[in-house]
Amino acid sequence: MKFMILVKATKNSEAGVMPSQELMTAMMHYNQALVDAGVMLAGEGLHPSGKGARVRFSGSKRIVTGGPFAETNEVVAGYWLWQCRSMEEAIEWVKRCPNPMPGEESDIEIRPLFEADDFGAEFTPELRQQEERMREQLEGRR
Repeated sequence: MKFMILVKATKNSEAGVMPSQELMTAMMHYNQALVDAGVMLAGEGLHPSGKGARVRFSGSKRIVTGGPFAETNEVVAGYWLWQCRSMEEAIEWVKRCPNPMPGEESDIEIRPLFEADDFGAEFTPELRQQEERMREQLEGRR
């Protein structure tokens, strides 16, 4: 199963406070353990929402709003993409993570990714083939 691990923003991360060398070292060790275990597929930190934008869909309209966004608990500061056997395994890995926001309470959210079979009959054989071709194309870019 694939999981998106979302590191939630805090006031400090939204203010652009960069992690200490100590935290960066601890995170590098943690990330290396994830890679060595075959769990980590990708991961990155994100700039504060003040450097981002949101696009709201309302019928055929698209409304663009520039950051920053008011509620930090709704903003993502970073992410990992993991391959784990179960939600329980993903939880155990997150529990081993250094606190990504030292000196503050912080949250990490774990969300399973949809797999083809989750979509049922609406995901037709033709759509499955199209997705497979697209994934192959993406793999070729790496």
